[in-house]
Amino acid sequence: MQTIDRAMQVIKVLVGNETKKWFSITDLSKECDLPVSTMHRLLQSMKKHGLIQQDPNLKHYSMGNTWLEYGLQMYDTFDFVGLIRPEMEKLMLEVEESIYFSKPIGLESLIVERIDCQQNPIRIYDQLGLRIPLNIGAANRVMLAHMPPSERLKIVNELVAAEDRDTFLTALNQIVKVGYGESHGERTEGTSSVAAPIFNQLNELIGAISIGYVNFNITIERKNFLIERVIEYGMKISNKLRFK
Repeated sequence: MQTIDRAMQVIKVLVGNETKKWFSITDLSKECDLPVSTMHRLLQSMKKHGLIQQDPNLKHYSMGNTWLEYGLQMYDTFDFVGLIRPEMEKLMLEVEESIYFSKPIGLESLIVERIDCQQNPIRIYDQLGLRIPLNIGAANRVMLAHMPPSERLKIVNELVAAEDRDTFLTALNQIVKVGYGESHGERTEGTSSVAAPIFNQLNELIGAISIGYVNFNITIERKNFLIERVIEYGMKISNKLRFK
């Protein structure tokens, strides 16, 4: 188990920096607080299984292609490949903004899919695979609001300060009532998002679809348009999943 824990430490370092993608063995040793000799043995084992790759000239390390291979296999099993992604593309063309699909995983959400609008020169860019605590952001609060009450309360108790919980739970109830959630500048100043839940054929929450946009020159009419569209497409996708 220690080897697995250490390997995951390395992977978290390799994916945790948005600008730096290649690391020396010295960098990794420092980041993981392991001796260079131990790190060398670990990296050789990880490289053997394709979990990392090494630049033949610089001898630096980055993520291996095995992750991509397994990720694509898992991606291909999800309903959004044939059902959700086409609707996301239609929504993107209508609103000309970036569209996201997120799934809840424990106390966090995972950004599983993103469709960017090439015609929009100003974009919000959140990486695929990014994990965000469920109490932050429009998509996350939409998912949290539509979870079973006991699960919702358990997560809120874990993530929200005691003095803020009643207000937070009231806000979640309001999300259920209006059918959407919104977020303003929580992760990136000057940006907002609106989101709607997605349900499967058993009426179980499976995720949320969201529209990310910048606040520059946004009008009330434009914002209402985005809200209407995200609600509409949340319902469209849910209906497709119900009757697939």
